Amino acid sequence: MTKVVMNACYILWSESLDKFYVGATHESVNERLVKHNSGYYSGKSFTSQVSDWETFLIIETEDYAHAL
Repeated sequence: MTKVVMNACYILWSESLDKFYVGATHESVNERLVKHNSGYYSGKSFTSQVSDWETFLIIETEDYAHAL
């Protein structure tokens, strides 16, 4: 099975923090969201503070450079 690579800029929302987070990814935004909410980044990221992140906006791009 071939993995689908999706370059995107995305915005997440946390109700508990009342904050947005902007990120860019090579992988699917859903996979990235799971990582943010599961503690995958364990203290290395602003998003590791809470686990209630929701997708607010996704902007798909042709390549990663445009996602940045």
